[in-house]
Amino acid sequence: MHKRQKSGFLSALICLFTLFLTSCSFFGNNQSGPPVKASADKQVLILPKTGISDFATLDPAQVSDLTGTSTVQMLFTGLVQIDDHMQVRPQIAKSWELGPDGMTWTFHLKPNLKFSDGTPLTAKDVAYSLNRALLPATKSTIAPIYLGLIKDSDNLLAGHLSTLIGDSIVVNDSSTLVITTSKKAPYFLSMLSNPCADVVEKSLIDTYGSQFTDHLDVGGSSGPFKTLLYTHGKELDLVPNPYYYGPRPQLRKVILPFYQQTNDEYMAYQEGKVDISDIPTNVFPDAKKRDDFHQVPQLWVNYYTMNYLIKPFDNIKIRQAFELAIDKNAIARTVWQNTLLPTNHIIPQGMPGYNPDLSGPDGTQNLGGNPNKARILLQEGLQEEKIASAAQLPPIKLTYVTGVSSFDREVSVMIQMWQKVLHVNVTPNPVDFNTLLDQVTASANNANGLQFWGLAWIAEYPDPQNWLSEQFGNGTQNNSMNYGQNTSDDAARQVILQQQLANADSDPQPDTRQKAYQQAEQQLINEVAWMPMEQITTTFLRKAYVIGMVDNAQSQIPPDDWANIYIAQH
Repeated sequence: MHKRQKSGFLSALICLFTLFLTSCSFFGNNQSGPPVKASADKQVLILPKTGISDFATLDPAQVSDLTGTSTVQMLFTGLVQIDDHMQVRPQIAKSWELGPDGMTWTFHLKPNLKFSDGTPLTAKDVAYSLNRALLPATKSTIAPIYLGLIKDSDNLLAGHLSTLIGDSIVVNDSSTLVITTSKKAPYFLSMLSNPCADVVEKSLIDTYGSQFTDHLDVGGSSGPFKTLLYTHGKELDLVPNPYYYGPRPQLRKVILPFYQQTNDEYMAYQEGKVDISDIPTNVFPDAKKRDDFHQVPQLWVNYYTMNYLIKPFDNIKIRQAFELAIDKNAIARTVWQNTLLPTNHIIPQGMPGYNPDLSGPDGTQNLGGNPNKARILLQEGLQEEKIASAAQLPPIKLTYVTGVSSFDREVSVMIQMWQKVLHVNVTPNPVDFNTLLDQVTASANNANGLQFWGLAWIAEYPDPQNWLSEQFGNGTQNNSMNYGQNTSDDAARQVILQQQLANADSDPQPDTRQKAYQQAEQQLINEVAWMPMEQITTTFLRKAYVIGMVDNAQSQIPPDDWANIYIAQH
């Protein structure tokens, strides 16, 4: 559970710590009218990397942070890729088939694939890269999550197997690869879009070992760009890969300088030294009025959840009362200054399967709360629990991460709302992040665990399965709220929903899968399995002369999109 939780939650925490200092850079375009392309010598894009002094790694098997991932996806590619609509598209693979057993995936590669040094790229290289990512010696914290569905990957990671090649990863010929998964999982393709499944060149790693990413100027890239110059602590300069199999970039060079402080990056933007900038907190209100301002919803939701094994939250009406007593619009406005979007959704806007018709527990789409309904539900819940008044409720403690002033303010405002609407007292319990994760983990099947806590979730891969089955499924690693594993009056209905989720997970038909997930999400919201609060957005400034960049909900530029990006005359 720690690996999976820390993959999503730690990334969320890191960005939240810097949310009002720097937003994760993202790119889009609002250019109106037909732009005129600048001359070839002007086709240079300067994309700053902020909050770092260097990349932690550019190894696809190990990269996990947003800054590194966006750069790795310029240099490497894999079998499939997520497009701007969060749909799986062919990348190195031109096509694939799923066998009758629902677990055998046969991939057919595009012809004439090459690395950036001109060396042919074959199915053997894909097999090597997938196997390498999962080898214990690689020490990847990401590959076990995204490639863990590959059959016998657990045995490889445990050291019981020396390789998956010839086992669950089979090379039929130079252009055909067969991968066998451990169970039926249509979402496997989405997981293969992670950089840990990207193809690397074995000869480069044999020569340079773990330092091979310092030598991508001589080969190794499978993506639209290759390294021209990497000056650690200063910048990375990229140029088009002459052997790239997809549509070629129009840009002649992309420069990625490092800025540790957002204010420095913003000043450089004002001086015309960079083409995109995050927005410092003190200028955010004015920045929102600029023509070059952009705000894009991301696959990231802040939420609170309650332990179904601990009173009073084993009662659905009391959970609903707590949800409906909250004015999410007011919190987004006063606490977050409208940098986030209030939401009732588990599956966020921008995700495949997002349900625009989803309603809150009161059957409406209102985000301002429903005080009257909340009070009625609380009284009904108290009667069911044979509790005379709200004052006699068991003590309620809300645990959340310390060190983020906006979370402190949000919890303070919510506590005031519960007191005003429900006359219920809630005690704040801020703890450090690692303590919170440990306590959340220990709450599974534990009536003495946490009672009520707040966290965030970022999509590990853009499929509803990651937002629903991974969070609320039977015995899953993130089901610490004990949905379906309790003795409440609603437990039987919860178990039925868990089975419906399991059925959707293995359903190869996209339409029926999506419908099943949407129905499950509505029930989960009705039962307050999560109390979603906000969907994170990324905010940034971008020069109007940067043409062809498309906003999407994952802060990534698909490799082939670079063919549409250029610098206009300015």
